[in-house]
Amino acid sequence: MIDIAGVKRLCLVGATGLIGRTLIARAVNHPDLRLVGVARREIALPEGARMEFLVADPSGWPDAIAAANASVLVCALGTTMRQAGGDRDAFRAVDHDLVLNAARAAREAGIDHAIVVSSVGADMSARNFYLRVKGEAEIALGKLGFRRLDILRPGLLVGPRENRRPLEQIGMWLSPVTDLVLRGKYRQFRSIRATMVSDAILALAKAKAGGRFSHDHDAMVRAIRRAGE
Repeated sequence: MIDIAGVKRLCLVGATGLIGRTLIARAVNHPDLRLVGVARREIALPEGARMEFLVADPSGWPDAIAAANASVLVCALGTTMRQAGGDRDAFRAVDHDLVLNAARAAREAGIDHAIVVSSVGADMSARNFYLRVKGEAEIALGKLGFRRLDILRPGLLVGPRENRRPLEQIGMWLSPVTDLVLRGKYRQFRSIRATMVSDAILALAKAKAGGRFSHDHDAMVRAIRRAGE
């Protein structure tokens, strides 16, 4: 699924969120990659962006994902309990069901490489509902048969959001200090800029080895460095 110019096509689901919008901007500097966004609505594109947008209701996303003719699925879908109105079923419908529906559609379309943004601390046995759902989604993704599956587990995402959340804003203000004390096994909980997560996605999209890989804060940094060597 490479176009006639030898450009690798990435199907981006979740294009309107922080990571999606940042990824679109960062991809401008990667002429060997072409994004195809699948979303409920279009967004303003940065200058120089070379991408297509397929707008559809989620029920129509399988057809849109197939039409993207991509070789890599990038899934940056995600919501919060606040955005879901505190409704656990509504939250699960996005962060579990919609993620898996997109991944299954990608496999059915012949896409064999998926890069999925999850969360630090994701664990299907976690007491925290948010982390438990993320962990359950990761386990289910691993059973879909992708030749390569990259799971990104960022901590607090730092970047401009359309809708700022008070606790996140406070966390971003404090992150330069709190990151200093997060060492050893706790380094994975450090905040990370959305631009770095996006750069890691673009680097991993070019990876050729098969397998399942989980990338915490430091692993994403290493992926970016390897791509620049």
